[in-house]
Amino acid sequence: MIVDARGHRCPTPSLKLQKAMRDVAPGARLTLLATDPMARIDVPHLMAGLGGETVSIEETNGVLTIVVATPAGPTG
Repeated sequence: MIVDARGHRCPTPSLKLQKAMRDVAPGARLTLLATDPMARIDVPHLMAGLGGETVSIEETNGVLTIVVATPAGPTG
């Protein structure tokens, strides 16, 4: 799933990502597109707090592409 937050300032990219995470299965990967440079810092903090993972962060022409994996969910 792609979450497009280009043109939005902090905290909107993280909020959009968090909302999108509610609609996917545990362990899913999402891609956030953001132009706010703070997303490079905010998203890894968000994922760490939620138990997820920041898989990669790349920047091309001022657009951050951040791939995250949602928490795997409860085991057992």
